[in-house]
Amino acid sequence: MTNAYIIRKALIRKHYLSNTVESWIAKHPDSILATNVKPSCSFELDYAEFLDDALVEAWELKAGMEGNEGKPASEREWWILKPGMSDRGQGIRLFSTVEELQAIFEQWEAENPDSDGEYDEDDTEHPKTEEESDAAEEKSKDYIITSHLRHFLAQPYIHPPLLLPDDSRKFHIRTYVLAFGALKVYVYKPMLALFSSKPYVPSWSSSSSDIDLAAHLTNTCLRTSSSSSSTSSTLPAVSLLSSLTLPTPIALESIETQIFALTAEIFEAAARSQSIHFQPLQNCFEVFGLDFLVDADGKVWLLECNAFPDFGQTGADLRGVVGGFWEAVMALVGNWWGLADHGVDDQSQRNKQRHEDEDEDLVLVREVDLGRR
Repeated sequence: MTNAYIIRKALIRKHYLSNTVESWIAKHPDSILATNVKPSCSFELDYAEFLDDALVEAWELKAGMEGNEGKPASEREWWILKPGMSDRGQGIRLFSTVEELQAIFEQWEAENPDSDGEYDEDDTEHPKTEEESDAAEEKSKDYIITSHLRHFLAQPYIHPPLLLPDDSRKFHIRTYVLAFGALKVYVYKPMLALFSSKPYVPSWSSSSSDIDLAAHLTNTCLRTSSSSSSTSSTLPAVSLLSSLTLPTPIALESIETQIFALTAEIFEAAARSQSIHFQPLQNCFEVFGLDFLVDADGKVWLLECNAFPDFGQTGADLRGVVGGFWEAVMALVGNWWGLADHGVDDQSQRNKQRHEDEDEDLVLVREVDLGRR
């Protein structure tokens, strides 16, 4: 038994996830993935000067940006750019025209030239001060070299997002998922709401080069001490979804139902249509963190799937969510493989009994028989 599948790129790499969705809905047009996942355009790019060539393949993206020409910013279709193999919110940008997209790549090249690992001799002659070193470290958090991260993904930006009546910050939902064997998929009902560090404003409220991403990105790793104390914030950076006061007529039950359906469908889509890039094995299990965004109409959108999710983002106040999740996971997995029968984990049996006596938080959303024994 091992706690990770060997191959699962079809879920955890952004451009592979996009291919998973596209191939599945081509054969299953009635799937929830067709309505609750934004269509993506992927392209490869080494250097900014070759953007025009890259957009030849991403013709949907190019057509969308050309359709924005001559329109005021508030009437354009806006896009979000994501490096295909980055994490922690690195390299995410907003744009609406070819010129804005070009400027993003040119800025990266100007600020972070690809030196192929060579050091700068000037650094030895003019050592950085402590303040300059701190600034460089802060800047490195968003360090992108296009020739290293060649795969990029562009999606229509979801606007307007659901905002709470008493808090104008954007938030996304982090859901913990257990997949094990070949294949059962479980969703843990206690879900987290992760808030941005600044109140939400439309992307067109400023020029593309001056967009404050702190109002749009909800990754907790991007929060700084200066931005986390916004006077308009009425809730902690991370809260339980079930504790939020949602605006009428948005219902928590509807959000949960959509998340269950989307999670079930994306795992089956990966297992059945991308068997080369997602290979569930009977003697494996793995924990994933799935991210969702709710728009102002209460519609839930799947954003991405993450392997080895960061459990530290809950903070001390919500660490019980992680503890409860892992108790449920080990109770289920331990019982499935009969670990307690061999004296390996007696606690698993006690946890399993406790969860059977209470409302079950680990919900089975899909069972897929892949014929693997």
